[in-house]
Amino acid sequence: MGKALMIQGAGSNVGKSLLVAGLCRAARARGLSVAPFKPQNMSNNAAVTVDGGEIGRAQALQAMACGLEPIVDMNPVLLKPETDVGAQVVVQGKRVATVKARDYAKLKPQLMAPVLESFSRLKASHDLVIVEGAGSPAEVNLRAGDIANMGFAAAADVPVVLAGDIDRGGVIAQMVGTQAVLDPADEALIKGFLINKFRGDVRLFDDGYALIAARTGWQGFGVLPFFAGAARLPAEDALDLPVGTGGEGLRVACLVLSRIANFDDLDPLAQEPGVSLHMVRAGEAIPGDTDLVILPGSKSTRGDLAYLRGQGWDVDLMAHWRRGGRILGICGGYQMLGRWVHDPDGIEGAAGSTEGLGLLDVETVMTGDKSLTRVAARHAATGKAMQGYEIHIGRTDGADRARPFAQVGDALEGACSADGRVQGSYLHGMFVEDGFRRAYLEAFGVEAGPLSYGRVVEETLDELAAHMDAHLDVDGLLALAR
Repeated sequence: MGKALMIQGAGSNVGKSLLVAGLCRAARARGLSVAPFKPQNMSNNAAVTVDGGEIGRAQALQAMACGLEPIVDMNPVLLKPETDVGAQVVVQGKRVATVKARDYAKLKPQLMAPVLESFSRLKASHDLVIVEGAGSPAEVNLRAGDIANMGFAAAADVPVVLAGDIDRGGVIAQMVGTQAVLDPADEALIKGFLINKFRGDVRLFDDGYALIAARTGWQGFGVLPFFAGAARLPAEDALDLPVGTGGEGLRVACLVLSRIANFDDLDPLAQEPGVSLHMVRAGEAIPGDTDLVILPGSKSTRGDLAYLRGQGWDVDLMAHWRRGGRILGICGGYQMLGRWVHDPDGIEGAAGSTEGLGLLDVETVMTGDKSLTRVAARHAATGKAMQGYEIHIGRTDGADRARPFAQVGDALEGACSADGRVQGSYLHGMFVEDGFRRAYLEAFGVEAGPLSYGRVVEETLDELAAHMDAHLDVDGLLALAR
């Protein structure tokens, strides 16, 4: 059996996912067979695995850092919020239920077994498993039945390193306060700490660092300066999405829906020098000079249709369309562009139907079956090969399906309006394929650069590992694993 080490955070969004990715790449560079693991994740940014399930997108990136294909064991419990009080529960890659937050606590005791099962399989297959916690162990009100932090660490006997985020301030209180509220048995599992996201002269924090070590008795493993390259890697949380890329070129606007999902579809576009990407948030109008509006994926299509209308974006979209602008809907965004979205069985919420935007002559019916497939396709307009994945519920059909967005084998995929200015597709990740992305942009008169998105991600992971090696005691961290 291999060894394991767990990175927990003194709060949410302290950079655990990136720390684990960097440690995975650093361990791989040392010749170790290493795999990532997150017992429980809450995210609508998911990836389809090679074994036909879904996991958090962050674990897919961490798998890449390890040189592995993502598998469901890397994230055995995935929670995908559908409303403010309810989420879809995915266990070992498959949807098992949709529950309200207050009912999830009753379900958790049943989930430790599959979590430990997946963890054991990874340990049996690798020299090292690097585990990522969720949220913070300081949330001791959630300790009973916990499978994400100390509950898992105790059950699996995994040593913990606590990471703090100095960028938000209050990091000394984060660290010392966490120790103060932990049960002694849980606190004994913490073997050290590190500080993340420091900006400026690291030596200015020497006294604070020493204070944390003295007050907690934990071993310090270093202070990590802010890693600017993080912007070139897929973000896990919609809160981390940039406002935009600025600059000149093709003006693309993406609507930040309340349940936006798989938003890393936009990452390759954001890195193209000929593209100016603007993320349109609540309270903002779609800029009038936009060339292309993207309706992204959503975990709640009917709910986000109501949200879109509440922001007045339906009016903006129609004005954009009347000016001759183009619109691309991906997955849930594709469903919204149709005439109706029907949910007769209440799969995503209350049963019923919601009128769509009517820009595509199609209708969608939600069904209990979920499509989870990796896809090799060919773009209908340019003939370019595409790679992507489908991760959705619902079947979409109608007259505009006769003009497909792409072809998957002998099947037609997606839909286009008669004038070609409104397009919809279920294919996530389409812009990762460099040849297709260039051809798609050329149709707008944009001469795409020589960007190889896959190479950029790989090189950035190498830079992240080198950054961590330069500022943290990585060998000391890895030596903690047991």
